[in-house]
Amino acid sequence: MTDKKVKILETALELFATQGYNAVATNKLAKQAGVSEGLIFKHFTNKKGLLDALLNDAERRMGQLFGPVLMETDPAKVIKMTIELPFSIPQSEYNFWRLQFKLKWQGEYYKPDKMKPVLEKLTAAFQALEYDFPQYEAEVLNYIIDSVSVGILRDGLEKHFHQKDFLIKKYKL
Repeated sequence: MTDKKVKILETALELFATQGYNAVATNKLAKQAGVSEGLIFKHFTNKKGLLDALLNDAERRMGQLFGPVLMETDPAKVIKMTIELPFSIPQSEYNFWRLQFKLKWQGEYYKPDKMKPVLEKLTAAFQALEYDFPQYEAEVLNYIIDSVSVGILRDGLEKHFHQKDFLIKKYKL
């Protein structure tokens, strides 16, 4: 990948994550990236092609993040690892995750099935630990983690670190 293509992707990620996909015009993106608008179209065809390139990278990154949880066999560790996920993301990755959360509110990009394997793994973990209503426990924990993640991305890790300890203690992990 050329340096200019990387710069376009990095700039698009930053702008889409902070301002929203629909709010960013390609001419603004080109100017901030220090390239011509034509070069964006050459590499990505259009703005949607650029977002699609970022979303393809999202699949890879999500696999790296969730892979260890999905491979874990100890149910207590599955729950603990899930709780720890938002606290383990490096700050350099925040724009990537901000974009994922912004896209949840745009119908054509919202893909709730992305979390299905994690929810199934959590449900199985809660079931193995003999929780009442394991599916609901998994869903509620997922909502909590989602909310904590938004807080971390918005306010920074240090303001939310106590939530990790609270959840680990709550689930007796």
